[in-house]
Parts: sequence; C-alpha cells; structure tokens
Amino acid sequence: MRFTPPGYGGRRRDPEQVKRDGWHEQGVLAVSVNDDRLSWPERELVRQLGEKLYGKKQEERDG
Repeated sequence: MRFTPPGYGGRRRDPEQVKRDGWHEQGVLAVSVNDDRLSWPERELVRQLGEKLYGKKQEERDG
C-alpha cells in the first residue's frame, strides 16, 4: 500500500475550484481581465484595480 501526504496525489482541483476555495476560505479573489462572465465595466474595474495594486502589465509598459 502506498501512502501519499495531503496535497500529493489523489484528485486535483480544477483552477476554478481553487479560485472559489480561495475566495470562500481566505477572501482572496483571482479574476482574469478577460473573463467573459464579466461585463465591460466589471472588466475595466478589475484592470484598474490590478494597475493600482501592481502597476501596468509588462506588454503595456513596453508599449
């Protein structure tokens, strides 16, 4: 019998489940600016928040 510690082996969560769990468990929100579930104003808000917190994306800085 093979033993694997928690987090190693077994069923992997899909990225959406990881994001969902992060929000529910820690209040961390991971959102893509290109998420089609968001309206244009929501995507723009995400972009502006990202720029405020972390600066412009690399491709925009190299422009």
